[in-house]
Amino acid sequence: MKRFRPGVIPTVVVALLLPLMVALGFWQLGRAAEKTALLANYAERRVAEPMASTELLNSTDPAYRRVHLYGQFDADHSLLLDNRQRDGKVGVELLQAFQDQRTGLWLLINRGWLPWPDRRVPPQFTTPTQTLNLDAWVYVAPGATFQLHADPVSDHWPQTITAVEPAKLWRSLERDGFAYELRAEPGPASYQTDWPVVAMGPEKHLGYAVQWFAMATALLGLYIYLGWHNAKENRHGKRHESTQHV
Repeated sequence: MKRFRPGVIPTVVVALLLPLMVALGFWQLGRAAEKTALLANYAERRVAEPMASTELLNSTDPAYRRVHLYGQFDADHSLLLDNRQRDGKVGVELLQAFQDQRTGLWLLINRGWLPWPDRRVPPQFTTPTQTLNLDAWVYVAPGATFQLHADPVSDHWPQTITAVEPAKLWRSLERDGFAYELRAEPGPASYQTDWPVVAMGPEKHLGYAVQWFAMATALLGLYIYLGWHNAKENRHGKRHESTQHV
């Protein structure tokens, strides 16, 4: 141990930071694995045939499953999901209540992205009035959506929101509704429907994991160098003192 003297403060700092950095690296690896599995599940279910709306109610794992619906939109209750961007342009996603006639169930359908360049002018959209055959897929967010403030409750429609909460909508309308958002596939009732499944892909998490492990390695290397350097300086100091006494 005489050849390794890092000091008390560096030891405490390394003891606190090194396990944290390693843990964050493994956490990012775990997130990458989760995203990889999620994307594989999404790809598999997106090529499957749409299930009937009656099957949707009995599905224990509806995420990303395609569904065939037959019913009508409720033009009086529309939601505008704010702060959505496409190709560098600002806009919103249009979500509307839709009642499936086969089950009587209400569903919240995301019809796609709309540009909103001028906040002084409401975004322009139309709602089909006729009964529609509609294909959509169930979107289940990979994680909980963080909101600094909850969206205010308003009687004015359409309402601008920052997070999609179907259960909140059904409670306010006193309707029996499906718990998740459904995203419409391209069709006559759709706008721009090119959603990313995840905001951050697995490769990003892998990159962050490499960064955390690299930082942990650099910290450990610096600690080892400091310990050897201090021990070396200490030995030279003692030799110098011995020479002076002689």
